[in-house]
Amino acid sequence: MPLYEYYCEPCHGIFEEIRQMREASLPVPCPECSKDAPRIMSSFNAFVFRDGYPRRLPDKGTYWHMGQEVKNRVKRMKRNEHPELVKPKPTPTKTRGDVVSELDKKRTVRAEAIYRSRWGVDQYGMKTAKQKKNKPERKVVGSGKASAKP
Repeated sequence: MPLYEYYCEPCHGIFEEIRQMREASLPVPCPECSKDAPRIMSSFNAFVFRDGYPRRLPDKGTYWHMGQEVKNRVKRMKRNEHPELVKPKPTPTKTRGDVVSELDKKRTVRAEAIYRSRWGVDQYGMKTAKQKKNKPERKVVGSGKASAKP
């Protein structure tokens, strides 16, 4: 049942009363002077529970996280940080030493690849197709004499 406010003119008192909606406009006896007091219009706050969270009426379809309004309810969260409210961390800039070491790594990898391809060995030390290639037999050109083979 709703809660209504009433004003008593003789004692200038405002009081609340829980009544059925059909009896809301009827006057109520004042608890102090027992005279009839008419109902006054008062503001009210209403909310409903939706998705397990309290939602204000009228519902804008948003949620609240730590006192701030967010569009989506959080599914997983780290350290009580809502994904919509947390700014992404900036990527750290590389120092000169990091850049130089990366270049050195690239150079060594390239040099090793060239070395391995020259000798026909892959990175694991196994023979590659280049090394396994069969060389064609050489033809020997004989002198002008015909030789008979037995």
